[in-house]
Amino acid sequence: MPPLSLSACRKKGREKVTVKPFDFREQLQQGCTALGIVLDAEAVERLFLYFTELLRWSRKINLIAKGTPEAEILENHFLDSLTLLPLLDSSGLHLLDVGSGAGFPGLVCKAARPEITVTLLEPRLKRVSFLRHIIRTLKLTGVEALAGRVEDEILLPSSSVFTHITSRAVTDIGEFLRMVSRLCGEGTTVICMKGPKWQEELQTMQKLSPAILLHHTSTLERELPSSHARRALLTFSR
Repeated sequence: MPPLSLSACRKKGREKVTVKPFDFREQLQQGCTALGIVLDAEAVERLFLYFTELLRWSRKINLIAKGTPEAEILENHFLDSLTLLPLLDSSGLHLLDVGSGAGFPGLVCKAARPEITVTLLEPRLKRVSFLRHIIRTLKLTGVEALAGRVEDEILLPSSSVFTHITSRAVTDIGEFLRMVSRLCGEGTTVICMKGPKWQEELQTMQKLSPAILLHHTSTLERELPSSHARRALLTFSR
């Protein structure tokens, strides 16, 4: 057999390192399987359209860090948000997502489980415009995006009823619980989504617990499938 030419060798070498194109749907399903989360076909399509619009809008406004690879967007924003779903498995839920940004985690969970009622709270108007665009594009009902801050009594009266309140890294645990405590009734569950230093924040918060009137009830730890980054979902109630 004659030796390969230099050009043939180069071609052969290139073939060995061919990278498979990123497939959001496939990677989403694989990631959800690893996390024990089940999505139907319609949910996958809604999340794919959400992802596509996120990339398109990110060229114009600051929604996510510039230059973030698509696989990282999927894992760090979509899959990370979906880890909240096991805590939202009962009927009649109304979730308040404080500092929603580009919709993480509240709008991602809504796209995956349209039956959940969701209120998205975000102070930056351009991001609120994006959230409302996604709501229209996905034809979602039972969800609204409010422009403002959680301290705004006119926007969010203390009489507002939410079964669940969450935030993804808005501030430390103690400060967040103080911010939302006026919105917490007897049946409200507050969920703090945290990274690997959650235990330090929890210890600091527990020193302030009598003043906050919200107590730690459970912790669900997860590991993101590709990066193996540790995540913790801490729940609090009165």
